[in-house]
Amino acid sequence: MSDDDFWAALRRTTQSRIGLGRAGDTMALGDVLAFRAAHAQARDAVHVPVDVDALVADLESRGLGTPLLVASQVADRGEYLRRPDLGRQPRDLDHLPRDTGADLGIVLADGLSGQALTDHAPALVAALVERLTPRYSLAPLVVATNARVALGDHVGAHLGVETVLVLVGERPGLSVPSSLGIYLTHHPRPGRRDSERNCISNVHPPDGLDHAHAARIVDALVAGARDLGESGVRLKDTSRSLDAAADGPVTLS
Repeated sequence: MSDDDFWAALRRTTQSRIGLGRAGDTMALGDVLAFRAAHAQARDAVHVPVDVDALVADLESRGLGTPLLVASQVADRGEYLRRPDLGRQPRDLDHLPRDTGADLGIVLADGLSGQALTDHAPALVAALVERLTPRYSLAPLVVATNARVALGDHVGAHLGVETVLVLVGERPGLSVPSSLGIYLTHHPRPGRRDSERNCISNVHPPDGLDHAHAARIVDALVAGARDLGESGVRLKDTSRSLDAAADGPVTLS
């Protein structure tokens, strides 16, 4: 078997850069250009603001309603990267309904990849609504810009929901510039620790977790949080035992 044949079989199992060719003492030109393009995409994912108008239009076209908009205390993307603390604090929530008494709230946060929201959030929200609304009431949808995960605690507490789901753009890598994470916090309130949340990461079909599978895991975690009375390290994903046929790259914490 030639070297090319050996690496070709392995490349089909991963998006990682393996078995790269060489031209003299350096990588082949095609691999160098592909790396630079991936690096540019990752930088753009972090620095380019989310297209809120396009996101809202997509949500409305799917019959998901017009979301409410909030912003963190960050002034721009540069400050967002320098001041994570400000990204966790809302600028103003007075225009949001207070104490809705809904079971669930969903917050769409741009995080470190606004493109991930544009690419995946509308379809993921549709899958969540289809999966969850037969049994749970939902508060109005919220889109948060220049937001960190903990901003969802403020939104969830203001809305008075029992559980908040924060769909956030994950830190881009050199193979995936637009991937979503879902953070579940039961009884949200400002000051919640990361250990009091559960995370479903790597939501970016077709190569990552698909929207329907992510919704199944969220469904199981919401039910578990309500039974346990808390989210976080003691709450475990039971979706695999409920649906043994489901598979996919899942990371839970």
